Amino acid sequence: MNGIDITVSTRLIQGLTNLSLGHVIMILVGGVLIYLAIAKEYEPVLLLPIGIGAILANIPVTGMTEPDGVFGILYNIGIKNELFPLLIFIGVGAMCDFGPLLERPYTVLLGAAAQFGIFGTLMLATLMGFKINDAAAIGIIGSADGPTSIYVAAALAPDLLAPIAVAAYSYMSLVPIIQPPIIKALTTEAERAVPMPYTNNQPVSKWLKIVFPIVVTLVCGLIAPLSAPLIGMLMLGNLLREAGVVPRLSNTAQNELINIVTLFLGLTIGSTMTAGKFLQWETLGILGMGLVAFALDTVAGLSFGKALSILTRGKVNPLIGACGISAFPMSARVISRLGLEANPNNFLIMHAMASNTAGQIGSVMAGGAILALLAR
Repeated sequence: MNGIDITVSTRLIQGLTNLSLGHVIMILVGGVLIYLAIAKEYEPVLLLPIGIGAILANIPVTGMTEPDGVFGILYNIGIKNELFPLLIFIGVGAMCDFGPLLERPYTVLLGAAAQFGIFGTLMLATLMGFKINDAAAIGIIGSADGPTSIYVAAALAPDLLAPIAVAAYSYMSLVPIIQPPIIKALTTEAERAVPMPYTNNQPVSKWLKIVFPIVVTLVCGLIAPLSAPLIGMLMLGNLLREAGVVPRLSNTAQNELINIVTLFLGLTIGSTMTAGKFLQWETLGILGMGLVAFALDTVAGLSFGKALSILTRGKVNPLIGACGISAFPMSARVISRLGLEANPNNFLIMHAMASNTAGQIGSVMAGGAILALLAR
């Protein structure tokens, strides 16, 4: 009888008896993510479920991370087969207005230039000893695009998925802190004060907005076929928005679909943050290189913006090059604010949004190019 009592008592405290220092550290990390989400409002929609997922995954003996556990099932149906990022892209596309980009097509160049951080970080990670696939997955953090980062990492380096996803979304939320010091260090106040008209007085027709997602899907899919799933879902969402005949589908994509999938995605990413996988020196290296990738993106886009300013004899404010990264719409808001600080009559928001949405397309193309080169 006593033996049975001891066995029952032992089972009741299995969590405590199997709790390690690593588990405690990762539970605290999850708590920090929840704090940042609630107190600082840093990407709360994703960091909050990631934090909860990390805490649950590091409670011993729950079975939740096993293949037949809830997190194991979610990982297999949503991350391993890359379904969750694709579904999120439908919602992102439905929320994107490519009108400013179509009104200012030259901003496509800024969106392309700002992807340099991806390839610069890839080379840096290779020099640091990472295998080429791992280095490419780390470099994609520079896309400043969470779904693209997850999609590429799941294909090339699934073991690094957790730190890459956390880095991507954390730095996206920290764009208002990361970008301004870099921009102010590389531009003069006179450059930041260059005025640009709010609109070009060339309204974009409805039919152009409808044709645009179809053409982009075809062109990008033919150039980089492995980008077709991402760009296709992004443009599907945008077509639902612009067609004007399926408001229920558009609203569902922008609200219910993206909210539900983001919740499951966050929980699943958090569940991969187990002590054994996350508490390694290479994790700190990945977080550091992710920051480098964001900085290189900003520098590259800003440099190209300066070049355009010179070529157009001061008609382009170089600031808009810095929001060629895909951190939409946070980066556009940062650039708009910096422009107003330098010149209260300077309204860069539409130009910044054009560059920002161009970066959204550019990041997907960059991810597709990397997969085309390295995926088996």
